[in-house]
Amino acid sequence: MRISVFDALELNNSHYGEGVYFIGIGGIGVSALARYFLSKGYKVSGSDLSDSPMIRDLVKEGVIVYIGHNAENIRNLKNTLIIHSQAINSDNPEMKQVLKMSMEHKSYPEAVGELSKEFKIVAIAGAHGKSTTTALVALIMISAGLDPTVIVGTKLKEFNNSNFRLGKSEYLVLEADEYGGAFWNYHPFISGITNIDREHLDFYKNFGGVKRSFQRFLGNHKAGSKIIFNDFDKNLSGVVSKATSLNKYPISDVPTKIKDKIRRTLKIPGKHNQLNTLVAYSVAMGLGIPEKIIMSSIRKFNGVWRRMEYKGKLKVSSLKFEVILFDDYAHHPNEVKATLQGLKEKYPKNKLICVFQPHQAKRLKALFKDFARAFFDADRTIIFPIYKVAGREKSQENTKYGSKSLAKYVKGSIYLKDPKKGLNRAIFEAIKGYKSPITLVMMGAGDIVEYSRELLSY
Repeated sequence: MRISVFDALELNNSHYGEGVYFIGIGGIGVSALARYFLSKGYKVSGSDLSDSPMIRDLVKEGVIVYIGHNAENIRNLKNTLIIHSQAINSDNPEMKQVLKMSMEHKSYPEAVGELSKEFKIVAIAGAHGKSTTTALVALIMISAGLDPTVIVGTKLKEFNNSNFRLGKSEYLVLEADEYGGAFWNYHPFISGITNIDREHLDFYKNFGGVKRSFQRFLGNHKAGSKIIFNDFDKNLSGVVSKATSLNKYPISDVPTKIKDKIRRTLKIPGKHNQLNTLVAYSVAMGLGIPEKIIMSSIRKFNGVWRRMEYKGKLKVSSLKFEVILFDDYAHHPNEVKATLQGLKEKYPKNKLICVFQPHQAKRLKALFKDFARAFFDADRTIIFPIYKVAGREKSQENTKYGSKSLAKYVKGSIYLKDPKKGLNRAIFEAIKGYKSPITLVMMGAGDIVEYSRELLSY
């Protein structure tokens, strides 16, 4: 029988006497895997470029974290397994030291792939909606007594604001990210796919590359595995149709009375969330979970961290109406559009203000025209400079396809060069003159979440 690196850890702890070290430990996926090892009793340590709430939480849980990547962090490690974020390349000083010392190392998806061999994998894939759908599937399974281990790309209140849950059963519910071909490492027996889109073009180059990647993911499933998919997405239907050896279940086959019931029951707004919930419902049915338990879980579901997440009300004494604040992870034009439509649907009488931080210069350039059309439902938009993703881009912001240029194309928008100094004033100017309640959404996958906290603290 083949023994994985994780079996080696279990069978011979002295082989990896120092435990596991993570380079880029603050990432949403990497931190979840770190928590897995921590829950198993191993010494867990790691590093990241900067401090963050995620890192502070890990430290509270017992993880040793170094801020900054330094070869000295690696040099004194012995018998340690190194796991690194996909954003870490061979130029990283810690990675250089790992290679120099010939230490065993794996990327995050490679490590999760090893881990997944020990479980029956329930995977959720798709360009958008993965985290929400993964969370809902996990909560349904927990309610049904299936007690899964869960790795998800967001934090759940039901998991004590963690992105990881250790279960005792054979099931692992896994958010299967497509970036860098990560999900090629996983071999599920049942998967739900929410949609596909022109995303991660810095890796895939074009939409054809994205489609081929999902075909490869489907090819990892054993013959007879179940694939639940959103067939309202015609591009996804085209990809799934080529997987001839799998059992396919389109969500359009869900009975109309169930679709209507979900629409009435679901608390989180937006058609996209209704579609994601149909995927979760169908995955749960594929696992043999009774409909009564599924619908009960849907009824209780209040969403997840940074996905149309209600944060509170702003304290603005000079205003005679309320300003309610939401935080959202949207960083692709279709996600932006869906979130704004959902908020407009939920609060139709409110004026909608969006504060947006573009995520990655290459994404903004590749999808510039789509971004220019994505803010239609916002009455005002404030646009931050681009958030640069460490390890994924080195170039300066493109003048022609940068944030400042985007603001020229988005109606009712302004470019805010220095958010740290000017955000409060920009928001006040945006809402000045309105006499109705305001919905304010802070949007993006970078550090804009920190600004949400600051707004509420005033």
